[in-house]
Amino acid sequence: MISAQSLESRKLRLSQPARKATRKPTNVSLPTDLLDRAKQLDVNISRASERGLREEVHEAEARAWAAQHASFIAELNARIEHDGLPLEDHRMF
Repeated sequence: MISAQSLESRKLRLSQPARKATRKPTNVSLPTDLLDRAKQLDVNISRASERGLREEVHEAEARAWAAQHASFIAELNARIEHDGLPLEDHRMF
């Protein structure tokens, strides 16, 4: 079976930027206690925020991709369910 998650994760891994992006100053609001803890631990707030934002964007893109291709994936899975995997008779395992 092909899952939307496996297809979109492969696609999105390939879409990661290969070069260093231009940075833009941005204001964000963070919980005070979290910001204090991060400063005490010498956490780079910009980099940590960037990682979190990248993860959120990645998940949003994955959901959008899965929704956009849901009918194709359902059709392909139904075909495999009905006909079996292509070349299944030639598998050695």
